[in-house]
Amino acid sequence: MGRIKTLLVKRITKQLFSRHADEYSDDFSKNKEALKKHASISSPKITNVVAGYVTRLVKQSKEGKVKRKMVKEDISRFY
Repeated sequence: MGRIKTLLVKRITKQLFSRHADEYSDDFSKNKEALKKHASISSPKITNVVAGYVTRLVKQSKEGKVKRKMVKEDISRFY
């Protein structure tokens, strides 16, 4: 099991990934350097978490894995 990412990290990462997807790779250290160019994050821990999540998104996009989105009908079955 992996660590759970906060909404802040996911939102920042998805915005950066959608804008600069071609500059990120599946290498963590390269993503960390590219992240320094595009965002000014003062905390080293948050920088590492965002770079790691970018790496994960790149690997998922290369494999063609897409997470299934929740549909309103799916939620209504449980509530």
